[in-house]
Amino acid sequence: MTTTLAAKIAREYGTPCAVIDMDKVERNIARIQKACDDAGIANRPHIKTHKNPTIAKMQVAAGAKGITCQKIGEAEIMANAGIDDILISYNLLGEEKMARLGALQAKANMTVAADNSTVVAGLPKAAAASGRPLSVVVECDTGRKRAGVETPAEAIALAREIAGSKGLEFAGFMLYPTETGWADAQKFYDEALAGVRAHGLDAKIVSTGGTPNLVNLGKLKGGTEHRFGTYIYNDRMQVAAGSATWDDCALHIYSTVVSRAAPERGILDAGSKTLTTDTGGLDGHGLILEHPEAKIARFAEEHGFLDLSRSNTRPNVGDVVRIVPNHVCVVVNMMDEVLMVRGEEIIGTLPVAARGKLR
Repeated sequence: MTTTLAAKIAREYGTPCAVIDMDKVERNIARIQKACDDAGIANRPHIKTHKNPTIAKMQVAAGAKGITCQKIGEAEIMANAGIDDILISYNLLGEEKMARLGALQAKANMTVAADNSTVVAGLPKAAAASGRPLSVVVECDTGRKRAGVETPAEAIALAREIAGSKGLEFAGFMLYPTETGWADAQKFYDEALAGVRAHGLDAKIVSTGGTPNLVNLGKLKGGTEHRFGTYIYNDRMQVAAGSATWDDCALHIYSTVVSRAAPERGILDAGSKTLTTDTGGLDGHGLILEHPEAKIARFAEEHGFLDLSRSNTRPNVGDVVRIVPNHVCVVVNMMDEVLMVRGEEIIGTLPVAARGKLR
């Protein structure tokens, strides 16, 4: 980056500003698609990071099988843009959501996840509203202790419930193994698969997930697809996990130093309403590329508190710096739009179309 681009962004768009390098975005898409192709695994990217149909279509055009959404609101944005193959990787409950899911299923090929009987009991209403069968995968907890059935026996029982429900089709299993838990995930999956096959069922979808699991891609024997999300932009967490380098980080927050009230401290115009308080388990709240020893130590809503005590170089008031966020997904959800650049050129803005679609 030259000071010319930073000054132009600050002058024409203001700071704080989320800026994506489209050359890096395209390179990240190509890198992960090649990794999936080489592993013989379908790519089903999670749109939770970028929340934009244009980028989702770029991923599909590069070879992705379809996309993953976490909430119906995200899926509605993507389906309305013409994306046809969507997995919602989240338990859906309630009459209102079933009506919306039925409308989605009428226009796109939908698959949804479930990990309990209450969710499964509601899904036939969506299938009936759409007029065609709805595919359902059983979400399995393989060590992350988030959502998911905890035993293969539970997975088998829920698969049978799905298959026995009017309008539903058991489609397979969805897993999110920990980075070191793939041997246990294999045991879980093998037992669950044998159990459903004993009841005349089979798993056409076996979906694994996580950008930090890039190193494990293809390790689950029987896996059919992988859900990468953060890779599109990457962040400080992905660099720490070893799944990306700093040069793979395609989104930076451009921020202005607005105060230097003391030699060892300063204030950025990016606070918790820009970078969020999600540290991802890391020290500080982002990496300042121009001053990597500086620490974004804490926040007020619109103030980023700089600790410069270990920094050999210190910014001046008015300097514009680039920040690699700790967790880019939550940062993007704070933005109405991102600014696109190629090299030193600003090429336009991209709306974060599914921003705030939390239901």
